[in-house]
Amino acid sequence: MTTASGPYPTTPKEAMPIGTSTAPDRPAVRVLGAHRSTGHHGEILQGVFETRGGLRRALITLPCPLYSSRADFAPSPTADHVTVHEPWRIKAARAAELALRTLGGPCAGGTLRVSTNMPPGRGLGSSTADVLAAIGAVYDAAGRSPDPTQSAALAIAAETASDALMYPDRAVLFAHREGEIVEDLGGGLMPLAVLGFGTSRDGAGVATLDLPPARYTVWEIEAFRPLLGMARRAIRTGDAGLLGRVATASARLNQRHLPVPGLDDLLRAGEAAGAAGLQVAHSGDVAGLVFDPRLPDLATRTDEARKRLDALGVPETWYFTTKG
Repeated sequence: MTTASGPYPTTPKEAMPIGTSTAPDRPAVRVLGAHRSTGHHGEILQGVFETRGGLRRALITLPCPLYSSRADFAPSPTADHVTVHEPWRIKAARAAELALRTLGGPCAGGTLRVSTNMPPGRGLGSSTADVLAAIGAVYDAAGRSPDPTQSAALAIAAETASDALMYPDRAVLFAHREGEIVEDLGGGLMPLAVLGFGTSRDGAGVATLDLPPARYTVWEIEAFRPLLGMARRAIRTGDAGLLGRVATASARLNQRHLPVPGLDDLLRAGEAAGAAGLQVAHSGDVAGLVFDPRLPDLATRTDEARKRLDALGVPETWYFTTKG
């Protein structure tokens, strides 16, 4: 179940049927490809982690069913590039062209249309959702589906850094600048209930393209090691409380790089309402109080959290659950 309050759409548009044409004694030829990519709600954990190959930047994404991007692609045998209806969606157009080149079919171009309910700059993965939707639509038009590894490689080529949205049903530590899984954390993320809200007073979000990569200290890098171990254990055992503590610690570590206004007050509000923790977008302005959805008094806790957030000057919230 997914519900929300506040200015954000809560239900993605239904998928449109994919058109086909037929000819005598020939199989159906798909003339329109479509694909939808779901967004996320920031991160549970993000930082630099030690691996056998050295230090790697990586993250654990918090999926969010409230937001998505939908792409429709019509290939053209006469076009030599992809025309996108919204010219500012340069990354999506680039991704579609790269996908066409990878497929190696008769078409090098076509027309791409992207629709979304995701505001940019909030940390919801809007650009990655657009890119993955475009890739999926191009493959769909060719009667094929990209595997997650292909999608990740194409997404990185199109936008330099990518969220882990190509793995919607798996909890992974994802190297977002390399498009590779650093570690599979043992299946899908456990069910979580999240009360989301914006942390910027004007709701303008963050100019993510202007954000330099965080330069972590030695102490911070050492701190990420036990946090990853805690996240690994929480996901494998389904412990929402432990995962909430990981998210809170990651939010605190991110304060030196992208401060959340009034973080201590937000943490106190969450603690008073009985939240498991607070997660944030490490390159955006959304945050969420995380709850265990199995709690019998969940509605009471989230209502109390809304009241406390409102008292802090955060009147607009939205609510969702991960499917687990």
